[in-house]
Amino acid sequence: MLKMRVYRVGIFLLFMLMIAGCGEYEKILKSRDYPVKFDMAIDYYDDGEFVKAATLLDQVANIYRGTTKADTVKYYQAMSYYGQRDYLLAGHYFNELATTYGNSNYLEESEFMEAYCYYKMSPRPSLDQTSTYKAIGAFKMYMMKYPASEHIPESKEIIAELNDKIVEKSYNSAKLYYDLGYYKSAVLALRNSLSEYPETQYREELLYLILKSTYLLAENSVESKKKERLQSTTDEYLSFRSEFPESKYMKEADKIFNDTKKDLELYTTNN
Repeated sequence: MLKMRVYRVGIFLLFMLMIAGCGEYEKILKSRDYPVKFDMAIDYYDDGEFVKAATLLDQVANIYRGTTKADTVKYYQAMSYYGQRDYLLAGHYFNELATTYGNSNYLEESEFMEAYCYYKMSPRPSLDQTSTYKAIGAFKMYMMKYPASEHIPESKEIIAELNDKIVEKSYNSAKLYYDLGYYKSAVLALRNSLSEYPETQYREELLYLILKSTYLLAENSVESKKKERLQSTTDEYLSFRSEFPESKYMKEADKIFNDTKKDLELYTTNN
């Protein structure tokens, strides 16, 4: 019975503290004492209460504009939105700080964090990669400006990760034409992907798909284009075999080559 009373008293005290905390925050929101608002915003930020911190900093941002504290307000405003995982708004405020306060102590960190926000917004490879390209550009610019920064190793790792994502998207987009049976478009897209990313990890598969797409295109061609496309298939086979003689696709590639030779011989005999 005593334990139950102690438990109820504890719950009651906790509830009262929560009410008092909410009441304090509501008072600060309505207050026109901006220094107190700023100080409380930093306290909320330090406690991980990013929504409350951001709300208060939004209220005081214009008040402190043009003062010596303006960049500090902007930095914590950006960090508060970052803490909420609102990377779009956080990146916007980091950019504002970097472009407005060129002598700020927060400048370098803000430029890194702006790039990092783009990185956090970078979607999976199947989606539009605008944020990915922005992140790569921002990190490269950051490394040029701050070559001695402690963030350089991390920046390089992130750029490599983002480049892999772009390469994967290029590969997936090109392969899609093949999967859909649009072999003429597939050959163009697969070649473009290889031309743009010659060191891609998908190089072997892309070359094989070019070979197979060329063969299937030839097989489904009108007679006037068939011989030329069969000869192109032979060329693609020789290129593939030269670069990847031990490829896991070699058995299928050999079959394509042999079938192509037979088709060419038959075509020559009949024409």
